Amino acid sequence: MGDDARLCAVLRLARAMAAAPASPEAARAAARGARTAMAADFAAVSVWERSRGRLRVLVNDGALAPGEETFPHDESYSVEDFPEIAEFVHERWTGGEGPLAWVETAEAPAGAGAYGRHRAAALRRRGRAACVVVPVVLHGRAWGELYVARGAGGAVFDAADARFGAVLAAVIAAGLSQHERLEEVRRLAFTDPLTGLGNRRAVDAALDEALERHRADGAIVSLLVCDLNGLKHVNDTLGHAAGDRLLERFGSLLSRCGAMLPGALVARLGGDEFCLLAVGQPADDVVHVADELCLRAADLAEGAGVACGVASTGDPIGPVHSARRLLRLADAAQYRAKAVRAGKPVVAGREIVHLADETPPPPGDRRRFRGR
Repeated sequence: MGDDARLCAVLRLARAMAAAPASPEAARAAARGARTAMAADFAAVSVWERSRGRLRVLVNDGALAPGEETFPHDESYSVEDFPEIAEFVHERWTGGEGPLAWVETAEAPAGAGAYGRHRAAALRRRGRAACVVVPVVLHGRAWGELYVARGAGGAVFDAADARFGAVLAAVIAAGLSQHERLEEVRRLAFTDPLTGLGNRRAVDAALDEALERHRADGAIVSLLVCDLNGLKHVNDTLGHAAGDRLLERFGSLLSRCGAMLPGALVARLGGDEFCLLAVGQPADDVVHVADELCLRAADLAEGAGVACGVASTGDPIGPVHSARRLLRLADAAQYRAKAVRAGKPVVAGREIVHLADETPPPPGDRRRFRGR
């Protein structure tokens, strides 16, 4: 491949990664672009998980060997098998010393040693003749690896291919960095900064999606709305730092209770107001979680318990044609729980059958969802 063709391949790779909507697609675009650019049969992108000491494959692209998957659930390898990633990259490659990429073949050269023979055997097991291995360096640290291979009978890569692989790895690193920044922006946009839970924006988006599913296939959608009691008193008497600690502790408690409902979204709506959104779970399961939340919240130091209201399409609450209606029902149930100082959740359609959705809230009621 000539220089012009390689430049075009680099530009195509950069554009494909930039157009990918999220990191998994970006990793696949990286693998596919590198495979095409290097006239290879297979490519993989892996990430170094330092806490596990593993090199985990994010994506395989091209001619897959038996047992390989495009997006593997957990295809990973001990970093002991890839010492070049763990041992040398900080001291040598990031400092500009040593090779940035290298070629391995299915026929280990004379004097390769046990390690070289092991890597050669791995190529043969997968029916591959040669590969180029390139560390991906992101923010000055070893992030992972680009692996590009040709099948048995294919031409063996040379030193020029290895240098080109290093160029591709640099482009991939830039693309991954861009996606990391975008995902951090998305995360911040949908996350409450104090508790780390979802925020109101996250709830709005998830609830709209949940009700679309409810309308399509009848999936049960349940919303638990809760108000942490006593926060103002804690702020006034102990200071806002103590109030923040109470909010954080309750957020952690709500998260633990929410874990009983797989896939549930736990969020802080603002101030002392929190919620949990569950899709596809029986209404009784959500009420059980609300009971558990009320019980545990009563033991929070400095707090005064929590007022919980639940509204679920699995209960007799009538048609739910909009997110606004479910929000108002859950909020009205929570308001009732707070007004009567209930130590357990109030459930729309059970404890209270008639909720005046069209009636203005009583004076002093801080309706969370009236603006929706």
